[in-house]
Amino acid sequence: MKQRLASYLPFLTWAKHYDRTAAAKDGLAALIVTLMLIPQSLAYAMLAGLPPVTGLYASMLPLIAYTLFGTSRTLAVGPVAVVSLMTAAALGPLFAVGSAEYAGAAMLLAMLSGAVLLAMAVLRLGFLANFLSHPVISGFISASGILIALGQLKHILGIPVTGENALELAHGLILGLPSTHLPTFIIGTLSLLFLFLVRSRLGGWLQKLGMSVHIAGTLTKIGPVVALLLAIAAVGGLGLADTGVRVVGAVPRGLPSLSLPTLDLELAMALLPAAVLISLVGFVESVSVAQTLAAKRREQIEPNQELVALGGANIAAAMSGGFPVTGGFARSVVNFDAGAQTPLAGALTAAGIGITVLLFTPLFHNLPHAVLAATIIVALLSLVDLAALKRTWRYSRQDAAAMAATMLGVLLVGVESGIMLGVGLSLLLFLWRTSQPHVAVVGQLPGSEHFRNIERFAVVQSPKVLSVRVDESLYFPNARYLEDRIAELIGRYPQAEHLVLMCPGVNLIDASALESLEAISARLHTAGIQLHLSEVKGPVMDRLRRSDFLEHFGGQVFISQYEALRALDPQTTHHALERQRDHLCSKEKAG
Repeated sequence: MKQRLASYLPFLTWAKHYDRTAAAKDGLAALIVTLMLIPQSLAYAMLAGLPPVTGLYASMLPLIAYTLFGTSRTLAVGPVAVVSLMTAAALGPLFAVGSAEYAGAAMLLAMLSGAVLLAMAVLRLGFLANFLSHPVISGFISASGILIALGQLKHILGIPVTGENALELAHGLILGLPSTHLPTFIIGTLSLLFLFLVRSRLGGWLQKLGMSVHIAGTLTKIGPVVALLLAIAAVGGLGLADTGVRVVGAVPRGLPSLSLPTLDLELAMALLPAAVLISLVGFVESVSVAQTLAAKRREQIEPNQELVALGGANIAAAMSGGFPVTGGFARSVVNFDAGAQTPLAGALTAAGIGITVLLFTPLFHNLPHAVLAATIIVALLSLVDLAALKRTWRYSRQDAAAMAATMLGVLLVGVESGIMLGVGLSLLLFLWRTSQPHVAVVGQLPGSEHFRNIERFAVVQSPKVLSVRVDESLYFPNARYLEDRIAELIGRYPQAEHLVLMCPGVNLIDASALESLEAISARLHTAGIQLHLSEVKGPVMDRLRRSDFLEHFGGQVFISQYEALRALDPQTTHHALERQRDHLCSKEKAG
């Protein structure tokens, strides 16, 4: 009973062994992540089209929920750039940005995302995330990063720009350049330079001054907080808000009230497709980060329980005035590097954000939007990987095509359309690729019991046994192709009396493929050739036994191709073994 309860509440496992050492490490990690999360939360809320304080609200209860239900000891949950962009893309066409309806819809979207994730957990549907291939996710994140950066440049320049895609945003930026607000531009540019130098150079400079790698890395992570405080001081001291520099303005002090979002069935149905996509993308990003970090400590995570944890985190965000959240890459790595030992570090981070909301929100009044935009742009630098398209193209042009389609779809059409285009093209390319499986005629390697492709190796072939290897599962898209390929091979080997279909790469034979095997067997009988199978995997054999195919096709099922050749043409098999032996003897005599 205790073990089953611990599987639903993983914190019961690590809480039993929690000690002061772990608490000290968790506390330090929480402090560092809190300092990093404050500017990011404010910025990502603005990216989602919500008041900046909403990002702080979304960084409290969700972290506590993940502490209770999550299996990763270092994953840091909260607002992230890509999910914030998807939130804005879903809500922007429906409500005016900044309106109460918009904020309520964001809460409802978080609730729907949480419900989708919990439903996936109950139904064990975590495998659905596998349909988002790595090239598609990589292309989606890179294109989203470019789209987000373009959208944030308006805050750097201090000009109004609207647009749903990269072309519209770029066109608006070009037209608005003459009206650039100089004080805003200076603040934004200096913030970009400062944050970029902190991110790329500060650690090395501090190490040259004698600081340890750990301390230098820690100071680097709080660069955005320093930029935030400097900008607030500059705006307040110089009165830049009066010159037209856009600032955050009054930020409510105090914890958010707990309430469920208003359930509007019509709106919920309109938001459901976006909620499903946000859930899938968030789950893939979160689990990828969690698994990578867990592997470094030889720990394990449970993907299905992660669905529960992320679902709970999103429902907690909805109840506390937030918006959809997931595990973030950058701050999870920071949490890991800072030495977090358990998910309690996340709860301590939530406490730090709570203290900020209670005591320090008046400080954000003079925070320029340009600094938040700079924070987002610099944070996205690590996400954009255009070189991945070239690497993928060299390895697999089909995957590269899906990746390019995703990127173009996101940039030119929209976030949701782009990822759906990538997923759809990936599935179509997979069906096309597997509809023409690799089928090879094989022969016996001299002196061994192994069989290899006759076009790649010098092998011995039996004149009366045609050995054919299929390197793909057999199912409806490729069933007819196999029939045609076997017919072609029979025409090329008129002396064949037996055809042995090697199946080491066959993990499935569906009903369509079974009918094709029956048709192949019947046609071979007509031509005076007997069909046999070899190296059939256990699960495939179990399914074949549930049919009457094995009773009627008239051939045998051999455990290996060598056993098949030894039974059907022992003379050739013996000759292949002796041939290598004779060759070795000749070499010994010559030596």
